[in-house]
Amino acid sequence: MSLEHHHADWPHGPSRADARLARALEAERKAHTYARNRGVAPRSYAFVRLLAVVVLRLWFRVRISGREYLPTGSSAILAPNHKNFLDAFFLGIATRRHVRYMAKVELFKGPLGWLLVRLGAFPVRRGEADAEALETARAILTSGGLVVVFPEGTRVEQPDALGSPHHGAGRLALATGAPIVPAAITGTSHLWRGALPRLKRVQLAFLPAVAPEPAAGPDQVSAVIDDRVWPAVREEYGRLRARPGLIAVLGVGGGLLAKRRLEARRQPRLLSKVEPRKLRRRKARRRLLKRLRSLH
Repeated sequence: MSLEHHHADWPHGPSRADARLARALEAERKAHTYARNRGVAPRSYAFVRLLAVVVLRLWFRVRISGREYLPTGSSAILAPNHKNFLDAFFLGIATRRHVRYMAKVELFKGPLGWLLVRLGAFPVRRGEADAEALETARAILTSGGLVVVFPEGTRVEQPDALGSPHHGAGRLALATGAPIVPAAITGTSHLWRGALPRLKRVQLAFLPAVAPEPAAGPDQVSAVIDDRVWPAVREEYGRLRARPGLIAVLGVGGGLLAKRRLEARRQPRLLSKVEPRKLRRRKARRRLLKRLRSLH
């Protein structure tokens, strides 16, 4: 929905709700313009990245592998699983290059949106085909940038499961020629105990890039993601979960940990496509209202 089109629906002037929507649409438009034309604010990005390196690495004992699969100067799409809001920051500390990523449009409505834009984020409307977000991603990739696309489309908090992937990363790869770098991240599900983060180990692994095949047929988009990218993420996710931690090395609770590691070696469960929590709640309210109306 464009701002100009929405203004045409105000014959007697905008209501308060319409004015709020207009401000949100204008903020969204500015975020895309900034992302396409300016990218990030270098000083803000450097400061927040330094802070993240110190805090996240110390608290979560972050272990990163496969950095050699990240291109040093060319474009690429990073395709990790998604468990927590902080996943984007863990990806950001893995490379000195500026990492750009899609973030749900709701995050850009408050003061946090101003900072997110300067840290490389741009808004995406989940649950619908967002042409603006895809165009911004294409512009970044065409200029040689790194773009994070979470194929699950939303956070999947179950530690033993991944969601079935959407195909947006494949479409971007075929449209721009950028390779897809699969990535697996563990330890970020259920990361918080109230307002405080739990003391956990976070592991992040990048995998060999998957190059698109421009001359492929119409099924190539799903083939790239379903047959090549996501199986690699799923297998690596299970392998990371099976790694021994500090307690296992010390021999404390070895039997229980051995059992957990054996279970973790199995590939994580693959759920169907997971809808964003806000959309699930909206549908649940509609179903409840429909049932209540049927009682009268």
